[in-house]
Amino acid sequence: MPVQQDDPSAPWFEPGVFAVVPGIYRIPLPLHDELRAVNVYAIEDSGGFTLIDSGQVMAEAREQLESSLKQLGAGLPDVRQFLVTHAHRDHYTQAVAVRREFGTRVSLGAGERPSLQAAADPAVPAYREQLADLRRHGAAELADQIVPLLADETVPHTAWEQPDTWLEPGAHLPVGRRRLNARATPGHTRGHLVYFEHQDRLLFAGDHILPHITPSIGLEPATVASPLGDYLSSLRDVRTLPDARLLPAHGPVAASSHARIDELLIHHDTRLQAVAAAIEGGARTALDVSRVLLWTRRDRAFRTLAPFHQMLAVIETVYHLRLLTAQGRLTGAERDGVIRYAPTVG
Repeated sequence: MPVQQDDPSAPWFEPGVFAVVPGIYRIPLPLHDELRAVNVYAIEDSGGFTLIDSGQVMAEAREQLESSLKQLGAGLPDVRQFLVTHAHRDHYTQAVAVRREFGTRVSLGAGERPSLQAAADPAVPAYREQLADLRRHGAAELADQIVPLLADETVPHTAWEQPDTWLEPGAHLPVGRRRLNARATPGHTRGHLVYFEHQDRLLFAGDHILPHITPSIGLEPATVASPLGDYLSSLRDVRTLPDARLLPAHGPVAASSHARIDELLIHHDTRLQAVAAAIEGGARTALDVSRVLLWTRRDRAFRTLAPFHQMLAVIETVYHLRLLTAQGRLTGAERDGVIRYAPTVG
């Protein structure tokens, strides 16, 4: 199959190699979940390629990456480096596997260090902090239901290793004739980076800005106090960059990073209002609030979600409640091991 021009109206997750601009290609690699695929971006670099993200370590993704590079007249030994946006399995783990074979350099944001250390530690159970938050926020039964399901949601501890380079925010990275700027965008994960390309005004956005869905917040082994507050600040920071074509990890290339950032800011403001209204209406725990709200872009009721996605919903609600509390709009107090919220009086 020849290299094709990228068509945003076509199914974005179909396999192939799609030219974004001359010298930059989008390569969707398969996933085994509802996201369907992750976009890896190949940039021509000194007789080879730099890849933004790597895909997940699994046979189908490896085969598709090799096939796609072959269409570009290259192979895995021609990958000069991986610039990874964050340490989630579908972005990082295949880079580790390729490095073991070919010595390819792997770079990752320095803020990911605590989570990567935890992910590689067999003594740290999967989703330890998220399960603890479920129990603290009224969803202990859900936590018990999820524990036996987590084997399908994780990769082995051996899939994780340290990168060759910990990238600091603001790093300027020469890639062939191009220059990328690494911008810190904590929220989705604490060390998430986006890469801004100046020549053609391209934003390699990872999971920070997605065109059709809102990214999960703080779903990582080592969480921070207010990932939602961090995320909203990061969106506003990236909004100060020149408007750019949005090159997301999941979904089609979009024309305007600014337009999508504005939509996401509005979404979370609306969500904060809905969470506050649920508390004012008598909900007291994060689980209570989650049951009141609708979920996904299809407006699904909480009870219709699979258990793992119910966990994601409750955790997202926890972070909205924390931000509202930090803003002084709600109060929270722990009683009998469960945190309950109420409107601020006065």
